[in-house]
Amino acid sequence: MFCEDMNRTGWPGNSRGMYALGLIFVFVLAILVEFFANLKLVKPGSNRAAAVFFQAGVQAIRAGFAYMVMLAVMSYNGGVFIAAILGHAVGYVIFGSPIFKKDMDR
Repeated sequence: MFCEDMNRTGWPGNSRGMYALGLIFVFVLAILVEFFANLKLVKPGSNRAAAVFFQAGVQAIRAGFAYMVMLAVMSYNGGVFIAAILGHAVGYVIFGSPIFKKDMDR
């Protein structure tokens, strides 16, 4: 029954509220992708094996979120596409660009 409802209404549905929620979800998910892409938690001198497994876990989470954004964009909805692009851009400015970093020497 759930699949029949999904095929009939499509994603994110016919409701404006659900569409807005879908756009916000994709936007936040794209920001999280950029957050995890720039996350540096492993300190120098820590256990190498533990650091590798921890970084692998962070990479797996980032890849999963990135694939969810990609699948949302593949709905061929212009609003979802724009929300994903804006989310990646905002995420880069906040987490990846040197604007908010403490060492502004670069």
